[in-house]
Amino acid sequence: MIRVLLADDQSLVRAGFGALLDAQPDIEVVAEAADGEEAVRLVREQRPDVVLMDIRMPRLDGLAATRRITGDAELGEVRVVMLTTFELDEYVFEAIRSGASGFLVKDTEPDELLRAVRAVVAGDALLSPGVTRRLIAEFAARSKEPAAADALALLTEREREVMALVGIGLSNEEIARRLVVSPLTAKTHVSRTMVKLGARDRAQLVVLAYESGLVRPGWLG
Repeated sequence: MIRVLLADDQSLVRAGFGALLDAQPDIEVVAEAADGEEAVRLVREQRPDVVLMDIRMPRLDGLAATRRITGDAELGEVRVVMLTTFELDEYVFEAIRSGASGFLVKDTEPDELLRAVRAVVAGDALLSPGVTRRLIAEFAARSKEPAAADALALLTEREREVMALVGIGLSNEEIARRLVVSPLTAKTHVSRTMVKLGARDRAQLVVLAYESGLVRPGWLG
C-alpha cells in the first residue's frame, strides 16, 4: 500500500485529491496538513511514502517544508511531489534544489496524478514533459559558471553521456533510442549514476548536470 500525505491550505483541493487517491486499491491517504509546519510534523509521525506538497501555504511554505523533510536523514525514504501552477515557475526552480522529486500542476488529469504517485514510489522522479522542459529552460536561463566537476570523476564515459541526456530532459526510452541500447540498460546507467553521485532521484541529476557544467545553456535541442 502506498501511503500519501496531502499538504495544501485549501480544503477543497485536499478533499478532491484525497477522494481520488483513496479510491485506488493500492493507495491510502494517511494524513492531511493545512500548512507547512503541520506537514513536517505529520511526515515525522506518519512516515508516508509520498507527500503532495503545495508551494504556497501559511506558517511555513512548501519550499521550506520540503527542505526540512529532505534534509532529515531519518526521512530519506519520503518523496515530495510539489503542487504548482504555471505562474510559479520561479518556485519550481527552487523546489528542485530543495529536494523535490517531482512536480504536478494542480489542474492535472486524475490519471496523471495516480501515475505520478506510483512513479515516485517506484524510484522515478516525476518530471512530466511540459514541466521538465520549463524547468530545464529555467536552469539554462539562470545558469552561472559551473561548479567544480570533481564528482564526475566517479563516472564512466557512458555514465557521463547518460547523465547529460537526463540533464536535457530525455526519458529512459529516449536515451535508449539515442544510444541504441535497451531501455533497461539506459535505466541501469541512470541508476548507477545516481548511486555514485548520491542523488536522491532523477530530478537531482538534472541539477548536478547543470551545476557540474556537464550540460550548458543552449543544449536544449
